[in-house]
Amino acid sequence: MQRLFRIVVFGLLLTASAVFSRPVPAQTEGPGVVREIAVEGNIRIEPDTIRSYLLIQEGDPYDPRRIDRSLKSLFATGLFADVTMRREGDVLVVSIVENPVINRIAFEGNKRLDDETLETEVSLRPRVIYTRTKVQNDVKRLSTLYRRNGRYAAVVEPKIIQLPQNRIDLVFEINEGDLAEIMNIRFVGNRMFSDSRLREVIRTKETRWYRFLTVDDTYDPDRLTLDREMLRRFYLSEGHADFRVISALAELTPDRKNFFITFTIEEGRRYLFGKVDVEANLRDLKMEDVMDVVEIEEGEWYDADLIESTLNAITDQVGTLGYPFVDVRPRIKRDRENLKIDISFEINEGPRVFVERIDIGGNVRTSENVIRREFRLVEGDAFNSAKLRRSKQRIQNLDFFSKVSVEQIPGSAPDKAAIKVDVAEKSTGSLSVGAGYSTTSGPLVDFGIRERNLLGHGQDLNLKATLATKKTELMLSFTEPYFLDREVTAGFDIFQSTRDLQDSSSIDTEVTGGALRTGYYITENFTQAWRYTLKESEITSISSSSPYIQSETGAVLQSSISHSLTYDLRDNILSPTEGYYLRLDTDLAGLGGDVQYLRNKLFARKYYRLTDQWVLGILGTTGYIVGIGKDVRFLDRFFVGGDSLRGFSTSGIGPRDVNTQDALGGEWMYTGTAELRFPLGLPNELGITAKVFSDIGSLGKLNFSSDEINDTGSLRASIGTGITWISPLGPIGLDFGIPVMKEDFDMTEIMRINFGTRF
Repeated sequence: MQRLFRIVVFGLLLTASAVFSRPVPAQTEGPGVVREIAVEGNIRIEPDTIRSYLLIQEGDPYDPRRIDRSLKSLFATGLFADVTMRREGDVLVVSIVENPVINRIAFEGNKRLDDETLETEVSLRPRVIYTRTKVQNDVKRLSTLYRRNGRYAAVVEPKIIQLPQNRIDLVFEINEGDLAEIMNIRFVGNRMFSDSRLREVIRTKETRWYRFLTVDDTYDPDRLTLDREMLRRFYLSEGHADFRVISALAELTPDRKNFFITFTIEEGRRYLFGKVDVEANLRDLKMEDVMDVVEIEEGEWYDADLIESTLNAITDQVGTLGYPFVDVRPRIKRDRENLKIDISFEINEGPRVFVERIDIGGNVRTSENVIRREFRLVEGDAFNSAKLRRSKQRIQNLDFFSKVSVEQIPGSAPDKAAIKVDVAEKSTGSLSVGAGYSTTSGPLVDFGIRERNLLGHGQDLNLKATLATKKTELMLSFTEPYFLDREVTAGFDIFQSTRDLQDSSSIDTEVTGGALRTGYYITENFTQAWRYTLKESEITSISSSSPYIQSETGAVLQSSISHSLTYDLRDNILSPTEGYYLRLDTDLAGLGGDVQYLRNKLFARKYYRLTDQWVLGILGTTGYIVGIGKDVRFLDRFFVGGDSLRGFSTSGIGPRDVNTQDALGGEWMYTGTAELRFPLGLPNELGITAKVFSDIGSLGKLNFSSDEINDTGSLRASIGTGITWISPLGPIGLDFGIPVMKEDFDMTEIMRINFGTRF
């Protein structure tokens, strides 16, 4: 046993001796120094550039935290698709995969939006480093662009085509999908106005076949925001001072093709205007000095627009009284129990601010002077917000610009203000070709060329031709709106016309001539105009006409001067709903030539808005002509009928030859109309309204009596109905009139189609 024990101990000692005598290898793990940084995988980017992004350099201690931060720094450059770092002894190896460079960007599948529009939306460009983040952002931008254009089903997918030298072509494959149309617009909470009436107020429209030329029937969240404001303004103008839009919800159908829009509103109760007064806090200014411009009357329905217009009127009035620095604010006291709102306009002294300069931008073709002359303010004037608003309105009324922005910006000192004007020009030239039918003229074709901003100077040049079965007209006109740099219009007309009057008087006429004209504003609503006309008139084809017309054969030269006074307070020229219009025309012929007469004609129109979209118009016209030294010629007399007295044909009433039944015209006339216009329930953008009317009138010839002439001077009257369409070519009317008071020799007609409107 002892021998065996010694053998085991001896073996253990030999093993231990072998182990402890083996050399120890060098330490390779744990803290150390980075002796070298090696870069691999780079193609375009220099190794030194890559090393510059690292937060650890050669000779620095090896620090895992700095290695991690360096890794993040390289990724943050956007130059690399992948980055790894590893340690090989004292060498730090940086292995990279570079992002490719975009060679070309293309769009496929787009039809509704062109490449130029899409290119402006993406941020990536050729020769720019490709990154997934940027591509994803561009895909979102393109999708948003399509949504703004009503295509919520659009899908945008980026595709990559690999090219040599780590380059790629980036292709956006687009499936535009169908338009997300608005199938239904509903209103919740409305009691005073129907859904159909409120749909006319907002800009967004339901999809219908006749809206193929507009995008208002596609969903746009920005337009929905505008609709909320339009609803608010509408209700505030109708007396609902507590109105509010609770929500405007747009729901997209699961197939992403259609929208259902729901407006939840709270109308509130309807208020009347209560007490209206003015509190003048300026020295020597009395309430009576401005009360005459206050347009609000106690007992009327509350109207926020009326408050705004009255505020502007008071500001203007106080300014004309010698107070340039004023601050007019309305104070509103709401009586919820009696449903009345008291208004007090408080006039205080405003800050003393002067206009330092007016900066105008955005006009490329239009001369700056054309814009500047519309301003009611000039450099050095006391700043007036009402005049600034009026200036913006006048620039918009030029109709030269698609956008007009006018704002006040700080000047070089606290008491100085600058006015910044930014406009966007639009086309002012037009070429029009139209065809139609008129009861007076028969089938007709219109052709016109017009430039309303000639050479950017604001001048109007118009060439118009009308070819019809019973009428041919050719006219060239030119208008300078600021003659000699003054607010005076001046222009000329050259015209030639032929008319077939065989149906009414068995003759044809031909007129050739020209005119010089000028006009100017006496006040904002009161204008005066002058016109000198020189023309040659001739009656032809008279073989079968009345002998009272045949006696006037041959051409005559007429030289006349005309004067016109117009006072216009209508709220809209084309389709007025409130206000009135007065005009007096005076013509004096005999400044040379073969014709001498004095003619006066008075026009008067008054409009009443009975309820929403129901408008009553009262129209009247009267005229008188007297010859100077000789009888009044046929072509200078008055004729009534057709458009001026519906239910009767053109020149259908008045003196008439017993034998030939030719209309001879009259030397005095009057007409009157009561017309009620109302909606038909059709969409407002169609521009179709209905009307019922009653016309009266008469025509007579003085100082001429004969058994061969029917001339009673009696009252004629008619009643009827019709429709009016505001077409792209202008107003077109279809009237059905029935005479209820007439003479046996009058010429009547039941239906009449006319271009233009009498309203």
